[in-house]
Amino acid sequence: MNLASSFFSPAFQRFRRTASRFLAAAFCVALVQFSPSASADELANARQFLASGKLNEALSVADNYLSKQPNDAHMLFLKGLILTEQNQSAKAIAVFTRLTEQYPALPEPYNNLAVLHAASGQFDKARAALEAAIRTNPSYATAHENLGDIYAKLASQSYDKALQINGNNASTKTKLAMLNSLTGDSSAAASRPSRRASASAASATAPSASRPASVSRPASVSKPASVTQPETKPAAPSTPKATPKAEPASQVGQDEVAKALNDWAAAWSAKDVKRYLSYYANDFRLPKGKSRKAWADERQSRIAGKNSISVKIESPQITISGNTATVKFRQSYKADKLAVSSRKTMVFVKAGGKWKIQQESAGN
Repeated sequence: MNLASSFFSPAFQRFRRTASRFLAAAFCVALVQFSPSASADELANARQFLASGKLNEALSVADNYLSKQPNDAHMLFLKGLILTEQNQSAKAIAVFTRLTEQYPALPEPYNNLAVLHAASGQFDKARAALEAAIRTNPSYATAHENLGDIYAKLASQSYDKALQINGNNASTKTKLAMLNSLTGDSSAAASRPSRRASASAASATAPSASRPASVSRPASVSKPASVTQPETKPAAPSTPKATPKAEPASQVGQDEVAKALNDWAAAWSAKDVKRYLSYYANDFRLPKGKSRKAWADERQSRIAGKNSISVKIESPQITISGNTATVKFRQSYKADKLAVSSRKTMVFVKAGGKWKIQQESAGN
């Protein structure tokens, strides 16, 4: 699904380490057949304000336009995102609900409704919204993934209640521990978990910046067996000498790509824009219609506008062919009050002995 602009990434909600363990918001404006469409200038202005964290200004632009075009779906969707960022969950829910009523064939508003409902602990409503999203678009992978998270949360709550009734049930403890290991919640492993109060989007605290996790290295390739040199004097054999073990070329290349990916994430997390941009190749495939300078200026504005950023790389899969490497991984991104997790694909090329990013795409 094409994106309305490079600022908005596909809606990819994942459970987060809050009481509700579900993301409160996601920037997920998809370029769908909305009609009528907002003025390009006003829509761009509202997005720019939102990108730079000027939420009041963004909302003012949106409200001003909607006073003249109250049913414009693009601007309504954007207003829903702005309200979510302002922690005005009730108003955001009203906007997305209105979109589902006026444009019932679009899955994105349903998905964002589910995110907001889940953030306030209303998992049954979240499930219903996601099921509606899937009915409108059965191939909407984001909704399927989010629905899996909802089912996991509901199962966790059921096991929790079972342990409250019978805290000595070993089978329930085991199932809960297995479920928590899958969802990343180790706090309730083998012991009876304490009841977690549902956190609303309004009470969610801004995530603190943390150092990005190191990129996991791919499974190591078995090293070749050492070779001993033949004995030169049968009567007085010398100690055999083993030849040095050579690191397989493919492993070396994968390690280099993994390091480049990890360093790129570290530069982004540190808000070191100059270093961050240095990881992109000269022939980096730019968003359609943008010059290299315009793209770089936009990245500068968005990164500098955040108080804190944390980017983590998870489960990278690296495939190398000559001087080209394709990396598929999950990216966990946190900035101020926004936290999203998405699948991502990058194509690296080796130039001047360094691996640089040539292509970058989300949702693959």
